[in-house]
Amino acid sequence: MTLQEINKAYNRIIGSLDSKELKNAFDSIQALISGSREISFQDKLNELQDTYKYMLRYRIEGAKDPMQEQIYNKIQTSSYELADRIKHKAMAIESPLAFYSRRRSLQVQPNVTFENLHLQLSKHYATGNRAEYDAMLIVLFNKIWVSDPFTVEDAAVIKNILFDNELPFTAGCQIVSSLTLGLQAAFDPEKMMLLFDAANHGNEEIKVRALISILLTLYTYRKRTALYPQIINRLDALSEVPGFTKAIRTITLRFILARETEKITRKLQNEIIPEMMKLSPKISNKINLKDITPEQLGEEMNPEWENIFADSSLGKKMEEFSELQQEGADVMHSTFVHLKSFPFFRELSNWLLPFTTEHSSFGDRFNQNNGEKQMLDSMTLAAFMCNSDKYSLYFSMMQLPEEAKKMMMNQFDSQATEMIQQNKEELISKRGKLETITGQYIQDLYRFFKIYPGHLDFNDIFTLPLDFHNLDILRPYISDEESLSTIAEYYLRKNYFSDALTIFNQLAETNQESDILFQKIGYCKQMNDDLQGALDAYLRADLLNPQSKWVIRRIAGCYRSLKEPEEALKYYRRYEKLNPDNLSITI
Repeated sequence: MTLQEINKAYNRIIGSLDSKELKNAFDSIQALISGSREISFQDKLNELQDTYKYMLRYRIEGAKDPMQEQIYNKIQTSSYELADRIKHKAMAIESPLAFYSRRRSLQVQPNVTFENLHLQLSKHYATGNRAEYDAMLIVLFNKIWVSDPFTVEDAAVIKNILFDNELPFTAGCQIVSSLTLGLQAAFDPEKMMLLFDAANHGNEEIKVRALISILLTLYTYRKRTALYPQIINRLDALSEVPGFTKAIRTITLRFILARETEKITRKLQNEIIPEMMKLSPKISNKINLKDITPEQLGEEMNPEWENIFADSSLGKKMEEFSELQQEGADVMHSTFVHLKSFPFFRELSNWLLPFTTEHSSFGDRFNQNNGEKQMLDSMTLAAFMCNSDKYSLYFSMMQLPEEAKKMMMNQFDSQATEMIQQNKEELISKRGKLETITGQYIQDLYRFFKIYPGHLDFNDIFTLPLDFHNLDILRPYISDEESLSTIAEYYLRKNYFSDALTIFNQLAETNQESDILFQKIGYCKQMNDDLQGALDAYLRADLLNPQSKWVIRRIAGCYRSLKEPEEALKYYRRYEKLNPDNLSITI
C-alpha cells in the first residue's frame, strides 16, 4: 500500500468506529493489515472479533450481562488503538512527515531513556550548564512527542520530571507541549492522564497550558474520549477545582479571538499601513522632521499632526486597532511573521518554549551587558507579546549595527521597565493572569501551526471550530447560562452568527420568556439569510415585548424582503406611532 492508501484505509476505520459500525471497522482493519502486510496485528484483531461475536450471541439469546456496555466500549477503544498502531507501524519506515522522521532519528539512540534524561537535566541545571540543559530539554521534548503509547512506568518517570521542583518551570511547560503534539498524532490514555496531572500543577503557566492541551485533545478525539471511564473521572475531579468553568470559558473565547488573526493581518497590510504611507508625505510637508531638536519636543502632540489624523480615516482605524490589542487580539502576528528565520526557530520545540532569560541562546553577553540584561528583564514582563515573538524581537535586535543596538539598549532603562511593568499589571488586572497566559500560549500555538517551516506536516488545529462548549463530554461543566451567554455574545460581536445561533437556540429551550433572546436569534438568522426563520423569531420577541421599536422595524423589513408589503405596512405604521418624526419610515 502507498502512504496515501494507508491514510485512506485508516480514515475509513475511524469513520466506522465513530459511527459505531464495528463490523465495517473490523473489515477495514483486516484490509489495512493485509495491504500493509503488518500480519503481527492479526491475532489482536481476531481476539476483538471473537469478543464481539460472543457479546452479540449473548444478546441474541436474551442473556442479561451488566458488563455488556463496558465490554462494548472496551472493544471500541481497543479497535481505535489497534488502528493507530497499525497505521504508525505501516508509516514508520517511509513516511517523510516530521513525526516519523524524528522518530527514526531517535531510534538510533537507544540509550536515551526518560530516566537518563531526567538525570542529565538535573545535573546540567544544577551546575549552570545552560547549553547542555537546553539541548537535553529538546531531546526530552522530541522523545515524548514521537513516543509509542506510554507504559505505566514511562508515565511515572515523566510525572517525576514534571513535578521536580529542582528544575525550572520551562521543563514542565515543554513536557505539556510535547504531550499535546504527541496526542494530536495518536491518542494515548496515559499521556492524557499526564495532562490531567499537569493541570493540578502549582505553577500557573504549566497548569494553563495543560488545560488548553486537555481541551484540544478532547476536541480532536471527541467521539473516542467518552469511552474511557478514567477520563470522565479525572474531568469530574478537575471540575471541583475553583475556577474550572471560568477557565474553559476563557480558553474558548481566546480560540474564538484567534480566528480574527488573519483578518487583523489583512487589515494592517491592506488598510492601516497603506494609509500611513499616504499620510507620510503630508506630515513631511507640514513638519520638517530633520530640523526638530530634542528641546522642541514637548509632552503635547503637535496640533498639526492631530489635524492630519482627524482628516483621515487612519485615526479611527488606529483606535480600533488599539481596542483589539486591549481585548487581547493577536495584533503582533503580521509584525513578527517574517522574523522567524533565526537558527533558534529551526528547532521545533523552541516555537513553544516560554520566554526565559536563562536560555542559552542569550549567551554570556547576558551576564556581561547590563543593557541587554535590562532589555531581557523588560521583555519578560511584556504581557502583550507571546513568547515566540519575544525571542524574535531579541534576535532581531542583536542583528542591528552596534551603534543602533546601543541606542536601543538605552531605551530599556528603568523607566521602560517601569512602563512595561505597569502595562503588564494593567493588562492582568483587566484580563486576569489566566487570560494573559492563555492568550500568549494560543498565539505561540498559532505561529507554530501557521508559519513553522514544517507546519504542513501537522493538522492545523486552527482550521477547526474548536467550539469546546458543544462537546458532550464538557457540557456538564460549561452548560450554565452565564458561560453560554458570554460565549454566544462574543460570537455575535465577532459576526460568527451560525455559532452564536446554536447557543442562543440552546438557551431558548430553557428560557421561553426572554424577548432579547429571541431578538438575537432573529438577528442571527437574518444575517444568515434565513428571512422566514428570522421573522418567526422577531414575531415571538414582539409578543413578549410589543414596545420594541427595533423589533417592529425588523419585522417590517423581513415582510418587505419576503414580498409581503401589506404585512410590512402594518408594522411600519406601528413603528410610526412610536416614532412619528422618522422621515425614512414615512417614505
